[in-house]
Amino acid sequence: MKIKSFFENHKYDSKVDVDNYRLMLFIRRFEQKLLEQFSQGRIFGTTHTCIGQEANAVAVIQSLDLENDTVWSNHRCHGHYLAYSGDAVGLFSEILGKKQGVCAGRGGSQHLARKNFFSSGIQGGLAPIAVGTALADKNRGGISVVFLGDGTMGEGAVYESLNMASLWKAPVLFVVEDNGIAQSTDKKHGVSGEIGDRAKPFAIKSKSISSTDVRVLFKESQSAIQYVRDNQMPFWLHIETIRLMAHSKGDDTRDAKVVHELWKNDCLQKVAPEQMMQTQIGKDMDEYIVHAFEAALTGEDA
Repeated sequence: MKIKSFFENHKYDSKVDVDNYRLMLFIRRFEQKLLEQFSQGRIFGTTHTCIGQEANAVAVIQSLDLENDTVWSNHRCHGHYLAYSGDAVGLFSEILGKKQGVCAGRGGSQHLARKNFFSSGIQGGLAPIAVGTALADKNRGGISVVFLGDGTMGEGAVYESLNMASLWKAPVLFVVEDNGIAQSTDKKHGVSGEIGDRAKPFAIKSKSISSTDVRVLFKESQSAIQYVRDNQMPFWLHIETIRLMAHSKGDDTRDAKVVHELWKNDCLQKVAPEQMMQTQIGKDMDEYIVHAFEAALTGEDA
């Protein structure tokens, strides 16, 4: 069966909650399917899900000009990539090591490249490249966005990038998805000071948000991106978010009560009640994800 993109002919509208919900649910169901297949031994290696952080990907990526702007992601890249492309079959195929994958099965779960989207598992390693592409694209109106995490705050390359971005007036948006834990280390044991203030010594405008509500994140993302585009200057967007699952597959050392409390702020629940997952939207999404995975297994085109 030939699988068509779930978002074919779908016009995204940030004002309609159901569209926010649909795209976040798409990412959620994709990653849940991934974890299910890992547990059954059908996928090898490792994977890092963004379950709990889907709203960040939707808000930032969908606020961009996807034809001209460049996205630099990290090890927790599935949500960013799916919000950018809607390409479930290509990503499933890549993780399965298939030739029809995004990178012909050679990049796996962390290293993706499609049009203006790139990701890497090297923490902070793409920050200097994001500054470079931002400078290269200044004359054609494009900007660059690079996703970082709280665990990236110890990387010197990040601060070198902030310095050069400010000095050279690079139109780059630094997005820090601060989920409070780096692998299994609580942020308080590895990060001093305030992450929201990290860029201020470099004379870079900054904003901190503590929310999992995609509507709030969408508004702030649009504002930050417009600032970068209009002023041709860098911006530091710090998002305090939540990671609901393990760092990768099963290595979650957090107390179950802590995780239980985090689920109360699930971004999907912010825009739709749990019952909505049982509606036609949820059923259609579940069916699509099953078909997309089977298409990836059999080598069928998207």
